[in-house]
Amino acid sequence: MVDWVKKLTGELIDIIQWLDDSNNTLVYRFERLNNEIKYGAKLTVREGQMAVFINEGQLADVYKPGMYTLTTQNMPILATLKGWKYGFESPFKAEVYFVSTRKFTDMKWGTPGPATMRDKEFGIVRATAFGIYTIRIKDPGIFIRDISGTEGRFTTDAIQENLRGKIGLRIKEVMPELGLSIIDLEAKVTLMGTMLRERISPDFEAMGLELCEVQVQDVGLPEEVEKAIDKRGAIAAVGNLQAYTQYETASAIHDAATTPNSAAGAGMGLGAGFAMGGNMFGQMGAAQAAANAGAAATTPPPLPAAAAFHVAINGQQAGPFELGTLQGQAESGALKRDSLVWKTGMAQWLKAGEVAELAALFANVPPPVPPAG
Repeated sequence: MVDWVKKLTGELIDIIQWLDDSNNTLVYRFERLNNEIKYGAKLTVREGQMAVFINEGQLADVYKPGMYTLTTQNMPILATLKGWKYGFESPFKAEVYFVSTRKFTDMKWGTPGPATMRDKEFGIVRATAFGIYTIRIKDPGIFIRDISGTEGRFTTDAIQENLRGKIGLRIKEVMPELGLSIIDLEAKVTLMGTMLRERISPDFEAMGLELCEVQVQDVGLPEEVEKAIDKRGAIAAVGNLQAYTQYETASAIHDAATTPNSAAGAGMGLGAGFAMGGNMFGQMGAAQAAANAGAAATTPPPLPAAAAFHVAINGQQAGPFELGTLQGQAESGALKRDSLVWKTGMAQWLKAGEVAELAALFANVPPPVPPAG
């Protein structure tokens, strides 16, 4: 019986494989009793995997997807490490690690703190950013040697904090380098992601990883900047300062109305209501005045009043007289060229002949007769 069992077990061939039932395992160590592997064992490496043999802490052979029969021919590095020059020991000891080479998506990152930026419009501001990234193992040997080590199962949870920190710190460098206004950052998230990936990829490759993609999903702005943007949008929407005042008043009424049991809020609401009513009344008055002006423009204005002059007669002020009356006085000789006259707007009394409006009255009146002699 004992001989039969030994014969049967001796004919068995080991199958080394890994069926991954998780969604976050990067490296899995194949468990074997005493790490013993038989000569001729079958190694199955599926798509999205690679297999790595470790001998006494040293990296040996690496296998891509496929099926292998383990012999000295396809285990050259391990055979050298073991010193198998003339034969193959069965069983032999070695650690086998399966490495997942598929992409791990939806890994989250965020800035560990605000990035300080200089903005032409708002001065010095502090902004944050967050998003997701995608990785996969590019060099299994480097990753196992430098990162996962001899862990039986190494998952993304064990390294995600480290990677998140690398991306978060670098984005704080990239954001100011873009030279964009803080308002324009959200429109350039794709560019930011591309720059970030280019900047950090060497750090990931040094760990045996490939940084496949970086997405910047949102940029967080300080509250005061967001309020300033909202106000600018409101001004642009209403078109002028008076309409913006109404917008602010309506906002104040809404805030007061939504604050329960607030006497101050109620007072503010009433005051804002009166102010808004006054603004609206003023608008209505202005609109009515404009309407009246438009109606008045359709009828001719009244004729201007004729000029009226006061005349100094025998040292006494007489008048005022219109031009028609003064014409008759000039023809009768009662009004002479040297008679003093004055009307509203004149600084002083002047001779009638020196006033342009009255000079024509004397056109048909002969000048005084010169004295004989």
